[in-house]
Amino acid sequence: MILKPPALNHVCDICVDLAPIIELGPGRAGQRRIIPIVGGTVTGDRINGHLLNLGADWQTVFDKGLAELDTRYALQTDDNAIIEIINFGYRHGSAEILSAIATGEDVSPDSYYMRTHARLETGDTRYDWVNKALFVGTGARLKQAVLLSLYEIT
Repeated sequence: MILKPPALNHVCDICVDLAPIIELGPGRAGQRRIIPIVGGTVTGDRINGHLLNLGADWQTVFDKGLAELDTRYALQTDDNAIIEIINFGYRHGSAEILSAIATGEDVSPDSYYMRTHARLETGDTRYDWVNKALFVGTGARLKQAVLLSLYEIT
């Protein structure tokens, strides 16, 4: 028996404001770096608000340019709920595209792969549904920001 594939429902779009990259140097698996998350906006049919000035993306960049994204941050909704986001993903593309991204050039998100899976958690009963769902995202890297469209897997 083949089960019906899951559907995706758009939850929100997130614009993550970033501080400059902090380079840690080579680690066990690749180049290690931390990118502080200093704010941003959240807009959508189900969640609206802003990102709090806390959290970061702890990245590992491997030899062939694959970036492993490992983020933890929080948002405050317009009605004052706090929601934690733990997001893990990958970004990769051609050497030319990754070089352009690294120098802050505008690059079409269709020219590289940036996908994530996320877990959200809150103690606010109005948003209890996020505690029981899984999420995936598609992203784009800008000079000092990341754009992320988040979808609930149903």
